[in-house]
Amino acid sequence: MEVLRRSSVFAAEVMEVFDRSPTDKELVSQAKALCRDYINSRLIRAGVSWSKPEYNAPVPGGKLAEVSTILLRLGDELEYIRPNVYRNIARQLNISLHSETVVTDAFLAVAAQIFTAGITWGKVVSLYAVAAGLAVDCVRHAQPAMVHTIVDCLGEFVRKTLVTWLKRRGGWADITKCVVDTDPSLRSHWLVAAVCSFGHFLKAIFFVLLPER
Repeated sequence: MEVLRRSSVFAAEVMEVFDRSPTDKELVSQAKALCRDYINSRLIRAGVSWSKPEYNAPVPGGKLAEVSTILLRLGDELEYIRPNVYRNIARQLNISLHSETVVTDAFLAVAAQIFTAGITWGKVVSLYAVAAGLAVDCVRHAQPAMVHTIVDCLGEFVRKTLVTWLKRRGGWADITKCVVDTDPSLRSHWLVAAVCSFGHFLKAIFFVLLPER
């Protein structure tokens, strides 16, 4: 089984920007690499096979790999707290997965709802959890090409909405401040940044007004 085949060469190029202030384009490239890795993890966890060798999906390397690990751990915590929110997303949104436009519009509507009241790392984690949940739905419904649509869509949302916020924090590595190493021998990361920002939109996130498809 090949799940989101990766390119370590591309990953090395992406992580190099941590040595300086990243550009908008680099932040978006990193966002997409992180999204692929997050989706890859969730597809494996769901036991869903996906073979699309014509696509290259890089493995985050270096500091970006650390960011990816932390993003996934925070996602684990969030999805544990709210397991039903990030599963069966297509059914909750009542959308068809056969149309790229429908999937894109739905994802962007949910993304906009998440960040209505501002940006926090908790909400960024939620955005990735939604993208991965929707990607799992697409693969399960024989629409694997939609995974790349979701990754590109997340990248575009980051470009339009999150890039300025990310720059003020020095880039994606700032997410490492959300965790502490409570047991160096186990190298366990625990969520210390409260996800209290989720409360006000979790009830509304899947009630976005979308045309019935």
